[in-house]
Amino acid sequence: MSRNQEYYLNLVEQIRWGGKPRCPYCDSVNATAYKSERRYHCNECFTSYSVTVGTLFHKTHVELQTWFLAINLVLNSQEGISARQLAKKTGVNKNTACYIVERIRKATKEDQELIRMIIKSQTR
Repeated sequence: MSRNQEYYLNLVEQIRWGGKPRCPYCDSVNATAYKSERRYHCNECFTSYSVTVGTLFHKTHVELQTWFLAINLVLNSQEGISARQLAKKTGVNKNTACYIVERIRKATKEDQELIRMIIKSQTR
């Protein structure tokens, strides 16, 4: 895992959980960290999870650094940004850029607090 990915995972953990892992399935804070990966095991419902579960980042292979850049570009572009422009600026292909834009737009409606906190973290 790259240093940047590690940094952004820590940042998302701070934003979502204040640094204390919380199970997205049962809301328990009784979890054990896996030593070999950035996942947790819930000691209440016995599922494993990462900080990205239930967010726009879940089940994507796009680096979090790219996501943060894309969120900034999509939400702060005066005239809007096309998928082609986003692809060029973030280094992903056009189809991935379309997918990212779609997820960001959905998150601005369904997970406004997470998006607000991400934008706030980038202005520090």
